[in-house]
Amino acid sequence: MTTTPAPPLALGHRFADELPELALAWQAEEAPDPRLLLLNEPLARELGLDLDRLHSPDGVRFLLGLSLPDGARPVAQGYAGHQFGGYSPRLGDGRALLLGELPGPGGGVRDLHLKGSGRTPFARGGDGLAAIGPMVREYVVSEAMHALGVPTTRALAVVATGRTVQRDWPLPGAVLARVASSHLRVGSFQYARALDGEGEPDVLRRLADHAIARHHPAAADAGAPYLALFEAVAEVQARLVAQWMNLGFVHGVMNTDNVTISGETIDYGPCAFLDAFDPGTVFSSIDHQGRYAYGNQPPITEWNLARLAEALLPLLDPDEARAIEVATDALGGFRDRYAAHWTAGLRRKLALPDGLDDAVATPLTDDALALLQAGRVDFTSFWRGLGAAARGDTEPVRGLFLDLPGIDAWLERWRAVGPDAAALDRVNPAYVPRNHLVEEALDAAGGGDLAPVGRLLDAVTRPYDVRPGLERYAEPGPEDPAYRTFCGT
Repeated sequence: MTTTPAPPLALGHRFADELPELALAWQAEEAPDPRLLLLNEPLARELGLDLDRLHSPDGVRFLLGLSLPDGARPVAQGYAGHQFGGYSPRLGDGRALLLGELPGPGGGVRDLHLKGSGRTPFARGGDGLAAIGPMVREYVVSEAMHALGVPTTRALAVVATGRTVQRDWPLPGAVLARVASSHLRVGSFQYARALDGEGEPDVLRRLADHAIARHHPAAADAGAPYLALFEAVAEVQARLVAQWMNLGFVHGVMNTDNVTISGETIDYGPCAFLDAFDPGTVFSSIDHQGRYAYGNQPPITEWNLARLAEALLPLLDPDEARAIEVATDALGGFRDRYAAHWTAGLRRKLALPDGLDDAVATPLTDDALALLQAGRVDFTSFWRGLGAAARGDTEPVRGLFLDLPGIDAWLERWRAVGPDAAALDRVNPAYVPRNHLVEEALDAAGGGDLAPVGRLLDAVTRPYDVRPGLERYAEPGPEDPAYRTFCGT
């Protein structure tokens, strides 16, 4: 039996060709002792990549950016950004490289991008490296988000480099290979606007045209295409953050350089999922003021979109005053967009019947959240337990509360509207990457044991399917108000 050889791999470089001002040609650093730790075989197949090649020594070097096909033009991307509210005019890929673009499943292209591949001129004093733990975290959480139906960058592979990375203590180094619809960010537009200065918005216009063609092609046919681009980005960001909120996901570092034009979640640094429900929850060790707390994510998204609007002003109208008016009007629609997605998500999580009057639905959703917050109830367990409650077994939900009269009264009101039990199990996951399980898996991976990572991935990549032997992956973790996450740099 013969097999058809895989076609030669090619990496496109449209971004580098169309926007050379935002693309700095660069090469990945050598790795002294590379070893493939994790390979996302289903994703590799979707992308048409040859699995045998990826498992080979040459394939591992490809995943490190060291053995690339002819014609590849790896670049570090330039962008600016507001980091915790303070503007940095020149950030960019300090420890990352865009290797190029691959044909995507269903048409279009996907970026192939590295993290931890070495210092670039954008490194700003950093070492350009990454440790195994943070790269495995991004692999696990991004794949969990994909399985939950959340738009996201996806992890293709984690490769140990054999290099020691110095953080607070020495750690084993790694490179993450990830795939995205693109890596265009709000910060990309801020950087392009600054490059143009007070002159004609040449770089900005070409970037906007590139973004429209790649992500929001309907904007090209609008009467005001750049306004339509902004509104499209506002829509996908409103939908994305509503999904985060409905799942109890805390991104942790919502700087403008981490807000994508595509509406995908990017950069899983200090991210985590809620255990006890508290809108003030902060996990990131560097978010001392709670700027990116769980409950602040919607208004911060609006703030970040305001920065995108500022960058786009020269394209919205030649008259600055008129451009500001147009941008302000467009931004004013964000809250309604977000509220519509958030409310629809909550109604799905409660399986409320279509057409149920808001006068009944809104108190049910509001009171559920109030009870969760008052009792510091485990977020994921409550929603998943509603399926059993709709079937008549209320104990999994009641057992989460100290205020039994309060939850009993709410359950009686909720069950009276006739929620669909099967629908509840389809929308409320049994398994998310719970913080204690993630830390357990990362600790093991740092010591060379990938079995806990594999078991966690098995659970969270089929989050709605309850399976024997995975009970601990559905249980609340130990309450730890001091739990902190780290960005890994």
